[in-house]
Amino acid sequence: MNNSIIEPRLRNYPELISQVNALTDGETNLFANLGNIIACLKFSMNWFWVGLYKVENDELVLFMFQGPHACTRIKKGKGVCGAAWERNKSIVVEDVNQFDGHIACNSASKSEIVLPIKNDLGEVVYILDIDSDKLNDFDGEDEKELQKIVAIIEGLI
Repeated sequence: MNNSIIEPRLRNYPELISQVNALTDGETNLFANLGNIIACLKFSMNWFWVGLYKVENDELVLFMFQGPHACTRIKKGKGVCGAAWERNKSIVVEDVNQFDGHIACNSASKSEIVLPIKNDLGEVVYILDIDSDKLNDFDGEDEKELQKIVAIIEGLI
């Protein structure tokens, strides 16, 4: 992996988390909080696409996002997002073309990280989906740091 890409972004995680905490502190409107979190992720990290899918019955429905248009509905188990929902765990994909069943919502997406967001009962209620237009742009460190953002969101829902 190209460390010149990863290292500067890792240095920004503490600032990102601090900014997310500041924006959500004292704000009770979930929609406003989630919108600000998605915008912070997109613009502080300069990723290609950042968004949330909301679990509605047997599918994920596009919720809020920053970036180009996206798939509107994803069935459980389908694509990276549906697989993360079904498995109830994060998935890091170095090359989306190598992920069996990947749904190509946008051909510019090259790598992806997807994290489930759970309610107090441990049920997945949202999926955080982040796409990069670079191959191998995510790793375990990103997953670890983004899990902190997921924890903030879980505390808000």
